[in-house]
Amino acid sequence: MEPTKVQSEGGLNVTLTIRLLMHGKEVGSIIGKKGETVKKMREESGARINISEGNCPERIVTITGPTDTIFKAFAMIAYKFEEDILNSMSNSPATSKPPVTLRLVVPASQCGSLIGKGGSKIKEIRESTGAQVQVAGDMLPNSTERAVTISGTPEAIIQCVKQICVVMLESPPKGATIPYRPKPASTPVIFSGGQAYTIQGQYAIPHPDQLTKLHQLAMQQTPFTPLGQTTPAFPGLDASPPASTHELTIPNDLIGCIIGRQGTKINEIRQMSGAQIKIANAMEGSSERQITITGTPANISLAQYLINARFRDVAAMWNDPSAMTTS
Repeated sequence: MEPTKVQSEGGLNVTLTIRLLMHGKEVGSIIGKKGETVKKMREESGARINISEGNCPERIVTITGPTDTIFKAFAMIAYKFEEDILNSMSNSPATSKPPVTLRLVVPASQCGSLIGKGGSKIKEIRESTGAQVQVAGDMLPNSTERAVTISGTPEAIIQCVKQICVVMLESPPKGATIPYRPKPASTPVIFSGGQAYTIQGQYAIPHPDQLTKLHQLAMQQTPFTPLGQTTPAFPGLDASPPASTHELTIPNDLIGCIIGRQGTKINEIRQMSGAQIKIANAMEGSSERQITITGTPANISLAQYLINARFRDVAAMWNDPSAMTTS
């Protein structure tokens, strides 16, 4: 869409706020060393860019200003993410360049206008910009907002954001909006082998209430210590707990989303969890596949968490019928 059209609809002199949901790594990239990158983005775009506080795996980045400043800020973010992708590709054998992906947080009351009657508006935005646009089927936890995922080239993303801004200006939110606030990193608690773990970054950490019990258990076991080595300060926490095995049954038609293209997703889950994950071959006449996870209770917990998170991501795409053509 040409800027003139946005202007004719009163876009460029209207102040708007757009909220983005980002992972910690993405936020780090936007902030830059000593905050230099975000400072430059603020100065060059003229938009206000605020980043939510807190030790959360997800953060909210709020961009406020006249629409033309918002577009400049988005352009800078999209090009920065593309630069990050190119840098990561130089260290990996991957040949096809993944698209830049941004997640907007939009009041649910505006999502209907964004999708349009029978998905007409979202289809028009996809076709005219070349960007993929998906509106999550469910609202984000404890809020009345939905995630809108945009992916494509930086140029396609900028055009897409322009069109979304026009829709948001034409259809203001109805009623009160309860904004999504990401929860601190320590909230997900996973139970495995009778113990609770919380996810922090890439690791499953014993839940505070469980630390004492774990320590008591550890004191009852004397870990085998080779000669010349000292016993760990926290026996049982530093010493690897015995490996155990956990089995999951997954429907055949969902196994692909766990494996990923050429095994990328399953390898990522193996790396992050430290668990061994084996997927049984498809049995004739069976609609399910067996997954065997082997490792310490913490490894297994994290592997399960990552597999469930993968299902949630895929389910979010599937819940949006209008996303079916592009997912």
